[in-house]
Amino acid sequence: MDPVDVVAVVGGCPPERSHFAREVARSTGRMPIPAQRLAAAPDPVVEAVALVPWCSREQGALVEFPDHADVTELIGACAHPGSPAVLTGVVCVVDAAHVMADLNREDCVLRPAVPHAPWHQIARALLHVMNVEFASAVVLVNWESLDTPQLSSTMALLNHLAPHARLQLHRGAADGRAAVEWTAEALTDGTPYDITQERAGWVTLLNGEHDPFMADPHVSAVHYENVRPLHPGRLERLLEHRLESGEFGTVLRSAGFCRLATRPDVTARWNHVGRMIAFSPLAVDQDLGEEDELLALGQDLGIIGLDLDVPALTAALDDAALTDAEFAAGPEAWSLFPDRFPAWPTVSDRAD
Repeated sequence: MDPVDVVAVVGGCPPERSHFAREVARSTGRMPIPAQRLAAAPDPVVEAVALVPWCSREQGALVEFPDHADVTELIGACAHPGSPAVLTGVVCVVDAAHVMADLNREDCVLRPAVPHAPWHQIARALLHVMNVEFASAVVLVNWESLDTPQLSSTMALLNHLAPHARLQLHRGAADGRAAVEWTAEALTDGTPYDITQERAGWVTLLNGEHDPFMADPHVSAVHYENVRPLHPGRLERLLEHRLESGEFGTVLRSAGFCRLATRPDVTARWNHVGRMIAFSPLAVDQDLGEEDELLALGQDLGIIGLDLDVPALTAALDDAALTDAEFAAGPEAWSLFPDRFPAWPTVSDRAD
């Protein structure tokens, strides 16, 4: 049996998301699977993929996901060989009046993980930003309360976060049909999502392909690189006392790769949104094969924010890296640096 064509509707504004999902399903003829049907399941993505094969509509299915679903897990599940679903579109419904609040949320949700560690936390702000970054279409609701400069900055920010997504202002019931028809048109190419997604703005920055079609004087994006490892103590002070205070403007999203001097053989993922930042190991140098490439020698970051003082931010990141003297001292000296970041699991830890 051929995989079912699936369009996902995501977003953290349940009433507007649900209403829009119903309208898109009605307009496109797709079988609707509402968020209420998935919300009670331990894993909404697993539940959705299990339900999709029951779709009897030639047009496919339209699945509305609850706000605690992880869009990256959905992409992975649909791209997996043998999956009964093929994901051809992600519509993100965004409450324009609460974009900043959503990206600065500090709460987390519990998600199921592997059997031996059945739950893990994920920040809601990260879920919000990934919904935008992986969207093929972004629909803005409740934007009428914003003045023109605020709306311009909001739309430019979303476009910088997701430069390949189409943006649409939804004017409510009076314009509902037009917005739904626009969304259906935006999804007509049917290009499947795969595991090598490069839609996110920070990824396009790293690839030298960041070309948003909307500009605003308050919104900027920068690609930062430095081949020297980071001093964990100075990095901690930068994050907690200078970046958090807004000294360099509002850094809303930064992501990419980095290395800590105290863990010099590990390339880590730098993942930051709003008030949340996490570092996680991605690759160990000794485990790389002859044909494998290093993800990064040092820092390779995409940074997006509002009213950024780019020269000052760049200088501060440079100051967090090793000095000439520190670098010359070598890894044995680096191991003595204070490092209060959480320990990373080793291969044996993961095996257990």
